[in-house]
Amino acid sequence: MTEHSDRERTGRSGPEHDVWSRPSGESDHVVVVPPSAGRSGPLPGSTPIVRPGHPAHHDAETGLITASHDLGAPQPPDAGRGWLRRRAPIALGAPAAPGTELPGGTGGPRPPRLGLFLGIAGGLLGLGLVVVLVLALTGSFGGGGLGDKLPFGGKDKQTGPPLAQACPPPTATANPGYREGPPPPPGPRTTDTKAGISYQRFGAPWQDWHDDWYAGQLKVHYVTGQSFVTERYSGGEYLASVLSGSVPATVNDGNILDLKCVGQQIVADVRKSYYPQPNQMDSIESKLTTVGGLHAWVSIFRLHFDDSTQGLKAKSELVGVATFDVGKPTAAVLYVSIPGTHQQYDSVVSDAIDSVRAAN
Repeated sequence: MTEHSDRERTGRSGPEHDVWSRPSGESDHVVVVPPSAGRSGPLPGSTPIVRPGHPAHHDAETGLITASHDLGAPQPPDAGRGWLRRRAPIALGAPAAPGTELPGGTGGPRPPRLGLFLGIAGGLLGLGLVVVLVLALTGSFGGGGLGDKLPFGGKDKQTGPPLAQACPPPTATANPGYREGPPPPPGPRTTDTKAGISYQRFGAPWQDWHDDWYAGQLKVHYVTGQSFVTERYSGGEYLASVLSGSVPATVNDGNILDLKCVGQQIVADVRKSYYPQPNQMDSIESKLTTVGGLHAWVSIFRLHFDDSTQGLKAKSELVGVATFDVGKPTAAVLYVSIPGTHQQYDSVVSDAIDSVRAAN
């Protein structure tokens, strides 16, 4: 745009509105416009402002300096006003040359970006450690988490079979499981070689047991003993029983038991698995004792229940559960039950338990 056309467009004239321009032959890419003569104090626009990519324009009363993209023209003759300094090109991501003015700064090299990289890497490492810790606490790497609990109010979960998990072995170093006991009572005996015990054998109406009961969470296999049918109802046959079995109770080849814990777990498993629910228990005896030279946990109790809707006549049952430490990784269990309809056989509970000896 020329000076003449600029005046016509603005409609201004006079010395204060004269526009200085470079002599012919010099670059017209930069135009310096003086501010109004009557102003005092710091000159507005004394700091050069560069607007790259736009041609010089007429609106210069504010004292702004506008320039085209090429800033290589010589300085204007009036050195008292602001002047332009051409900026050296700066490659993106590379340090600027010494003395080069950076946008928004005072010059100098660009700050290194290593700190940003280290910050990101550290954050990712911290996140990974948190994830690993959470997985370990929740048991995702195998085994139980820190919050795992066991049925029937057992202790914190360990490795091994259910009883070993519920009842970790005590810290004793010697096996207290067996010492020489009195000779067995006279008469026929039932021997459970797998469980490692023998006990009194009873006459009629008792009959040999030829089944394998293993209901319940602990899966105690009752495979040896005697029983007889006390009644038949819609649920099947209801039995009186003297049964024995064994169950893994230690870790690996250990042979030291927390006998009280093991015995209580087995009692709870029997009550839950072999009787109508709900039921009520009246405890008669629960103790650590020695039977025939074997350390044992003995529980005798009466259960009360009502399954009359299924046609069951029995409303209660006398139960004896004895758990024996026989010096093996398995615990031996004797389970005796007499329905309330046949209380004449209640004495069998204590007789069978008292007769237990280690099997030869």
